[in-house]
This record gives sequence, structure tokens and C-alpha cells, in this order.
Amino acid sequence: MGSEQCNCMVLRRASRRISHFYDGKLAPTGLRTTQFAILALLGEQGGVSVNNLAERLDLDRTTMGKNLRPLERLKYVKITPSPTDGRSRTIMLTTAGGAVLKAAGRLWRRAQADFEKANGSTVVGALRVTLTNLKAGP
Repeated sequence: MGSEQCNCMVLRRASRRISHFYDGKLAPTGLRTTQFAILALLGEQGGVSVNNLAERLDLDRTTMGKNLRPLERLKYVKITPSPTDGRSRTIMLTTAGGAVLKAAGRLWRRAQADFEKANGSTVVGALRVTLTNLKAGP
């Protein structure tokens, strides 16, 4: 069996191509796709815990921490102790983070439109449904 028959390899290649495409579209803001997703979720949800943010984005806690560090350094997010649980930390979008999110949102919407134009709205809609419902095993 060749790699073109391996579901995992085909998905990984497609994921890298699409991530590269979106990263290129977001490049003027200095954000990568995962960073944009973090800021967008914070923009929707307000303050959330590191664990909740990691869970919502399907990332482990360590990977989430690595993704948050540059955003904190750039002052796009603020990380503070949770007011209800001293062992937990809350992540909040800052004013600077909101501004870069707004700029990135325009570029992201353009990327969405370009992706849909290249692949067709029916295919893209079906792809989202398929990937959302995809199971890794029985």
C-alpha cells in the first residue's frame, strides 16, 4: 500500500497545504493560523482557562502553552490567576489582541472566500461536515 492510500498521510498532507495557505493569507498580521484561532476563540468567549482553551482547540496543555507564549509576549493576551481557582489561569484578549484579531479577521474571511472559490462551495461545505463527523476508529 502506498502513502496515497494511507488516510492519515493524506489528511496530514492536506492539513499542511491548507495551513500553509491560511498562514500566507494571515502573514501581514504576523499571526499563524493556530494563533488566529486562539484569538478568535477568546474574542468570542471572553476569558477562559488554559485547559478550556486547549480542549476547545483540540490541543494538549503543553502545546497550548507554547502557542500562548508569543501572544503574551506581543501583549495580545493577558494570563492571570483564576479568580475562582488559584491553580488555574485565565486567558483574556487585550486591546492590542482585539486590534490584530480585527485585521486578521478581514484576511481570514478573504482566505475563506478564496478557498471556497478554488474548491467550490458544495465541496467545502461537505468537507467541513465530513471532517467534523470523522471518527478515528470504532
